[in-house]
Amino acid sequence: MIIDCGSCRVAGDACSDCVVSVLLGPPGTVQIADEHAPAVAALAAGGLVPPLRLVSGA
Repeated sequence: MIIDCGSCRVAGDACSDCVVSVLLGPPGTVQIADEHAPAVAALAAGGLVPPLRLVSGA
């Protein structure tokens, strides 16, 4: 899974409560291995980290 924060429509507003910023530091372009994506989702569902706030599109 590739997360491109530069294409996120809510970048800036939602960065402080996004799993990318919490786990990886300042937003940018990050890649999470496909097999790790369910683990990140489970952590978010359990309230241990915030969810991915990425809103893609123009």
